[in-house]
Amino acid sequence: MSRDIAVVAFAQTEHEGEDGGRLEVEILAPVITEIKERTGLKRFGFTCSGSCDYLQGAPFSFVSALDAVGAWPPISESHVEMDGAWALYEAWIKMQCGEIDTALVYGFGKSSQGTLRTIMTQHYDPYYLAPLGVDQVSLAALQARAYMDRTGVKEDDLRAIAARSRAAGRDNPFALHLPDPEEGADYDVAPLRPHDIAPITDGAAAIVLAAGDKARELCERPAWIRGIDHRVEPHSPGARDLTRSESTRLAGERAGATGIEVAELHAQFSHEELILREALGLGDDVPVNPSGGPLSANPLMAAGLIRIGEAAARVQDGTASRALAHASAGPCLQQNLVCVLSGENHG
Repeated sequence: MSRDIAVVAFAQTEHEGEDGGRLEVEILAPVITEIKERTGLKRFGFTCSGSCDYLQGAPFSFVSALDAVGAWPPISESHVEMDGAWALYEAWIKMQCGEIDTALVYGFGKSSQGTLRTIMTQHYDPYYLAPLGVDQVSLAALQARAYMDRTGVKEDDLRAIAARSRAAGRDNPFALHLPDPEEGADYDVAPLRPHDIAPITDGAAAIVLAAGDKARELCERPAWIRGIDHRVEPHSPGARDLTRSESTRLAGERAGATGIEVAELHAQFSHEELILREALGLGDDVPVNPSGGPLSANPLMAAGLIRIGEAAARVQDGTASRALAHASAGPCLQQNLVCVLSGENHG
């Protein structure tokens, strides 16, 4: 029988769309300070982070971020070269063992400090696709075209998703306040226009997990994790059907993604929202990305964790009794994580 674990606190930066002159640890430090003040905790049973060495161009770059956390006296700590959502999954697994009652999870990234498309080409696949110079936007455009051919979705449908996301983002103090999509804008990589692509974003986020009575002690309305799962597909885009996300479907089934009232999806391109909706069986009546989502702010290695935090916030403020969060990694929705959260009396 799994142990009851909840999100009890969530904090994020006011994201930046350009280099603000701060180091990654300087971006992260205020978030860690805020979440410690909210919970009243100075130390945690476990600490786990998600970041990308490729952004700094140096191995073990996450070690410097520990200056923001405080690693003395010694702490139990781990790291994943993935979005912070996968760090949360690792912490959740460790807490299931029953040895700890609290965990601090965070993710951070400064995408503005390099040419992100070139960096991600190396990060995603340094052996097979990198020699071809293909980047994640070009791969996403291939996926978008294939999906549009299969379903009949038009470019105006994609623009409507971008417009809704940007409008919601302008109501979110942490997102980038982007203008409405420009009708007839030039293509970035056809059929994707600039508004269909998540913006370059610097930022960080942190979540505190707690188990059982400890969660109830730290938070008036904990957002309980009722199910969480992640799946991976072949790294080669040619080895899978790009118009569907089988890994998301499987992760959703394992996580118990039913009765969802609101969803936060890590859709970094407008067409991905449609693919994810289909995979998760989300009807038109389910609000998606009321925070604005990645199309309004997409801090690398934190955007997936933010989806969990935003979904948890909807449970904690009573907006929804059952919410879904999704995180993705790799090109063309290669790896997908689904987390279902609910209030105390909603299993």
